[in-house]
Amino acid sequence: MNTLLVTHPDCLEHDTGLGHPECADRLRWVLRALEDEAFMFLDRRDAPEATVEQLARVHPREHVERLLAGLPTIGHGQIDADTIVSPGTRGAILRAAGAAVLAVEAVVGAQARNAFCAVRPPGHHAEPGTAMGFCLFNNVAVGARHAQATLGVGRVAVIDFDVHHGNGTQAAFEDDPTLFYASTHQWPLYPSTGAESETGRHHNVVNATLPPRAGSPEFRAAMQTKVLPAMRAFAPDLIMISAGFDAHRRDPLAQLNLTEDDFVWATRRLCELAAAVCGGRVVSVLEGGYDLQALGSSAAAHVRELMAH
Repeated sequence: MNTLLVTHPDCLEHDTGLGHPECADRLRWVLRALEDEAFMFLDRRDAPEATVEQLARVHPREHVERLLAGLPTIGHGQIDADTIVSPGTRGAILRAAGAAVLAVEAVVGAQARNAFCAVRPPGHHAEPGTAMGFCLFNNVAVGARHAQATLGVGRVAVIDFDVHHGNGTQAAFEDDPTLFYASTHQWPLYPSTGAESETGRHHNVVNATLPPRAGSPEFRAAMQTKVLPAMRAFAPDLIMISAGFDAHRRDPLAQLNLTEDDFVWATRRLCELAAAVCGGRVVSVLEGGYDLQALGSSAAAHVRELMAH
């Protein structure tokens, strides 16, 4: 079995307007990096569109239908000050969530060793009833709920190393003991959630905060002392990664100092944990990353490490 890459050209059609950091070039740089000869053995598949039923496992059906019906047919619209929508948004958000659905089906069904979903827009800020922070539907949460609802997966753990806290994923998971969410993120920073005191109703949330200008030592210590032991104790049947690369030292939207080597190290540790507790099942979904060069090289390093396991 090979590593699966799931993407779709529709994800390039979500137009956020001139100068917006969450732009189509982000995905172009990732996909260009993954055209290197080192990635010739990736199993590449097109993402399907997620169905309303799949989305409604995370987001109330009325919210899903209202959001889809409210997308513009010409020009641009705004969900909030940061979240811009366009006629191409519908296809992009349905394919992004659908990528996570396809990826968990392939990995749980032993059709792929592990998987990376190269999609946009990101999803981890999307709360069950609220789109925000560049995010409309919560791709990783939709994938997790699909695995539970249709694939016989009991427990799913999500680790989020995006520089911003995934408030949407935490909101979707924190009351359910069969779901686990862990996040390393800069603190304080948007969206002003993710304090270490936020632990979930069933102690199924771990927030490992990092101060501005923290780098490799602080990140790796947080993973080793807080995140990985808690994930191992949770004993998931599937590990999912919210793979944001905006903690990179080059990123313009935050002030952490990680490098590609840190993302490789984290990916290796997570794959080793997955091998020990859930048969190596790992599905990774792209989140943030807004310096194009750093995003492309970091995503490539992440996928290269997935391929090594």
